[in-house]
Amino acid sequence: MAITLRTGSLGTADIAFFVVSAAAPLTVMAGVAPIAISLGGIGAPVGYLLAGLTLAVFAVGFTTMSRHVRSGGAFYAYITRGLGRPAGIAAALLALLGYNGMEIGVYGLLGTATQDTAHALFGADIPWLPVSLAGLLLIWYGGFRSIDFGAKLLGVLLVAETGILVLLAAGVLVEGGADGLGLRSLAPDHVLVPGTAAVLACAFAAFTGFESTVIYRREARDPDRTVPRATYIAVAFLGLFYAFVVWTVVQAFGDDKVVEAAGSDPAGLFFSAITTYVGAWAADLMHVLIVTSVLASLLAFHNAINRYGLALAEEGVLPGILGRVHPRHRSPYVAGAAQTALGAAVVLAFAAAGADPYRQLLLWVNTPGMIGLLTLQLLAAVAVPCYFRRVSHQEGVLRTVVAPLVATVLLSVALVLVVTHIDLFTGASPLVDTVLVALVPTALVLGLAWAWRLRGSRPEVYEAFAAEPPVEGPPSADAAPASPSRTGRA
Repeated sequence: MAITLRTGSLGTADIAFFVVSAAAPLTVMAGVAPIAISLGGIGAPVGYLLAGLTLAVFAVGFTTMSRHVRSGGAFYAYITRGLGRPAGIAAALLALLGYNGMEIGVYGLLGTATQDTAHALFGADIPWLPVSLAGLLLIWYGGFRSIDFGAKLLGVLLVAETGILVLLAAGVLVEGGADGLGLRSLAPDHVLVPGTAAVLACAFAAFTGFESTVIYRREARDPDRTVPRATYIAVAFLGLFYAFVVWTVVQAFGDDKVVEAAGSDPAGLFFSAITTYVGAWAADLMHVLIVTSVLASLLAFHNAINRYGLALAEEGVLPGILGRVHPRHRSPYVAGAAQTALGAAVVLAFAAAGADPYRQLLLWVNTPGMIGLLTLQLLAAVAVPCYFRRVSHQEGVLRTVVAPLVATVLLSVALVLVVTHIDLFTGASPLVDTVLVALVPTALVLGLAWAWRLRGSRPEVYEAFAAEPPVEGPPSADAAPASPSRTGRA
């Protein structure tokens, strides 16, 4: 009897913790929101609301389809159902690029964030590479352990990082801000400005990873209810929380001064605000919690990548050894070890080249990952009405046609905004930006070629790709039928 993932382990809150942790709220707010404010002015909070609203519309069709597609392949399974196997296999390759890019680049951020924290608290200068390598081992161990262990750990870390932002907001609200609290940030004349496009690009990037709720379907309790709930909770929380925190920081400096403050010292904006309204001790704590925020994001993406690797190994597309599940922890431990080895190779290669861990390892590796995941969202939105057009169902037109089509338009706009403002994310030359953007269509083209090769050389694998597994009986605590991609709950 083959060993499979531990079914029924995750509730709504557990899955939401994975998704929100991947977004790294504290890191996104302290690291990116000041740029959004400096470019878009005091209307920046609305950008996060608009991005959240767009992704909520996407979630309507996405979660409706999750009740009909039980495969462990998540994005690529959805796209296969709607757009065909070649598109699905191309999406699988893009998903591997996207999720690995989003995770591996962040090891550079872990090194620099830890450097900054050590210098701010102790005046010590430490090298980034040993920190990043130690992080690789720590994240490997977190992924090696059971999924409920990871959920509990992420729950603690997420409460801590959101807690410090709530503390900052509370301090500003109690003191009344620099000039009294106001809602000028919501006024159309402050939202409809030339910099709004840049704000929206930053805002969409801040939600990266929210769609990974469906990856945990096989381990969820009552997935038909748990996965949609976790998706909506994640989108609603991130959209409202981001907008609220950015608004409070605008109030902290005042409408007339915050743009100048954000432009002159973006890295110090949040630390300055929390020092003023809460105290220097809170700024010190924020430094520490940024490091734990980065670790939480790394673990969340690592777990998502492992489950993609497991699903593709079960499909017969990746080497079968990657489909092994640990007999005790029920984790895809071989896929996790392989992902850690890949991460170590990339980190060491950048270090050997003398690259900057933030400006190059983080930004250059993260950016194609972010664009790749946004592209997958767009393809999934297109796939939803195509799928429901061909199958018998009781879902309404609003869920299966209207919302997905609106999401397709909005996500297309978001993708254009991100690509046209890619310099905000990379700080690189036009040549480097072009190469980074080109990685995404290149992955799709290679994926299509991979699909055509599979169809000719391994037709049985091609025909069974992303096949819907039959419903099985109640899960066993110790064993499950062999070939879980075909017979287990997905």
